[in-house]
Amino acid sequence: MPRPQRCRRICSIPEIKSFRPEGPQKSAPILLTLDEYEVIRLVDLEAKTHEECAMQMDISRSTVQEIYECARKKIAACLVHGRGIVITGGNYRICGGQERQQCGQCCRNTLDPPTHKLTNNYEGETTMKIAVTYENGQIFQHFGHTEQFKIYDTADGHVLNAEIVDTNGSGHGALAGFLMQRGVDTLICGGIGGGAQAALAQVGIKLYGGVSGSADEAVTALLSGTLGYDPDVHCDHHGHGEVEHSCGEHGCGHHSCS
Repeated sequence: MPRPQRCRRICSIPEIKSFRPEGPQKSAPILLTLDEYEVIRLVDLEAKTHEECAMQMDISRSTVQEIYECARKKIAACLVHGRGIVITGGNYRICGGQERQQCGQCCRNTLDPPTHKLTNNYEGETTMKIAVTYENGQIFQHFGHTEQFKIYDTADGHVLNAEIVDTNGSGHGALAGFLMQRGVDTLICGGIGGGAQAALAQVGIKLYGGVSGSADEAVTALLSGTLGYDPDVHCDHHGHGEVEHSCGEHGCGHHSCS
């Protein structure tokens, strides 16, 4: 069992919690947690060192580094792929100018209700970038150990391009970030654990799990609205059930993919 995560101290909730690019939105927004937002504010805006940021947030310098790297990757993915940002959730406590004696009184370990509906279907959407866990033309059945994805660029219900990419040994904790950095907004897979599902939701990737058979046929079925999938999918395979980080093996500093 992982040890309980230290609650991150932040000064206040931002007044503006969502940003979106102009024009039709092609993908769901990426979630930036409030502790990630606070690290970006302190380091990039206020020009604090990582050590100073760690002292203010009551966490270790290494944790600041992990949070900072994950937040920067999320922001870069939004800029490069034209995705929105929603600032919500995380593992934090509000200082409000007066630090409380007990962290548990103001710690929030679960996601707040999002201020922006997370959906893959914005008004005017005509494109999707779909990834499928892949092995020899079939849908690989254990998300956490997939060695390849087949990624499809689609528009108006048609596949424009497809390529097979190697995960390069990325562990299960890195795969959500791996897909996010490639602009993927939709995933088709077989079995997948609850932690991995949370990590995918955190970066705005729509999941269609519990699917088997041909990868190409599954994508065709999804585009035509006939794909059969399991909304309550889980992974029984030993060692594949959970994910601890969403942007790398230690890239976020968040357990439960927060």
